[in-house]
Amino acid sequence: MRTQLQHWNWMGSKRDSWAPFNANLVANMQQHSWDQVKKLKLSRYCDEYTLNDRFVSHMRLLKLLSIIPVLVCTSAAVLADGGEAGISLWEAHDPGLQKILNQTLDRLHLKDAVARNELAVTLVDISDLSEPRVADANGNHMMYAASLPKIAILLAACVEIERGALKLTPELQESMTRMIRNSSNADATAVLNLVGKRRVNAILQDDRFRLYDPQVDGGLWVGKEYAQGVAFQRDPLHNISHGATATQVARFYYMLETGQLVNPELTAVMKEILSRPAIQHKFVKGLAGQQVEMYRKSGTWHQFHADSALIEGDGFRYILVALAENPAGGQWLVQLPRMLHRQIAPQRLALNATNR
Repeated sequence: MRTQLQHWNWMGSKRDSWAPFNANLVANMQQHSWDQVKKLKLSRYCDEYTLNDRFVSHMRLLKLLSIIPVLVCTSAAVLADGGEAGISLWEAHDPGLQKILNQTLDRLHLKDAVARNELAVTLVDISDLSEPRVADANGNHMMYAASLPKIAILLAACVEIERGALKLTPELQESMTRMIRNSSNADATAVLNLVGKRRVNAILQDDRFRLYDPQVDGGLWVGKEYAQGVAFQRDPLHNISHGATATQVARFYYMLETGQLVNPELTAVMKEILSRPAIQHKFVKGLAGQQVEMYRKSGTWHQFHADSALIEGDGFRYILVALAENPAGGQWLVQLPRMLHRQIAPQRLALNATNR
């Protein structure tokens, strides 16, 4: 049985200054056992992704804890993925999957990029939708994500269609398809204005979704048209115009796949729009030749690289999200899915064969 203490969120230093946070998050800190404390995600202070007995003694950790300004423990009651319809990813951390991710990052020599907050990755095995398994590195670190947050515009448009505020016409569906598959800035701006600029962010923050939540350092955000001009609403925590965290993007795909975003008809529309990506780089290039179906949105702007996908094959299904701020980030996002897929797909297929 998983405990609500398995997933901690470090709301510490963001680049050169402390990130703003809601003061009520630091209230009522409770005492926890050593086994629970060891699971704290403190990669900023350690040269591993999770604390372990090999290099941090009990006394050293207690000294470290004495200087940490904020530690936040979130619960499923606060951060449920869309309510009662699905298991919360916030409570689904899996040590085995985390080991695979950590080893992959080490083999690709990306450990230092993670430590410098230049790379954020969340991996979710949802081959069994009732038992998701989560691993991450900097999963709650919000970064500029270029065109990836266009998925938030897609969601907001479908929410407005569902409630009758918009009508799903062939023209609108074609525009949303170009926005996602071809990453059309003109179509993204048109759909954003059709929904209403601030309405998109209101939907992201709604309790139904909480795809942007200050309690987990933000998430998906669209605060500027995909056009020249100034931002109309930068995110309140980091002042980012087009932002995301890897884990919140993973939640988007998980909630989509479990039918928690919109009704079944519109879920099918969203998946169709996200399918058959037209831009053949990053994750698509990394998984070229593999027998997979990919529902995907990427983003690129100068040194910022982002990709996200729900990846399905015969006997396996997983979500991968990566955000990078480095000129080499585009190549990282080719190598990462290629190496992870080689480990995840055979492992899941072997497990499925054992359970038959």
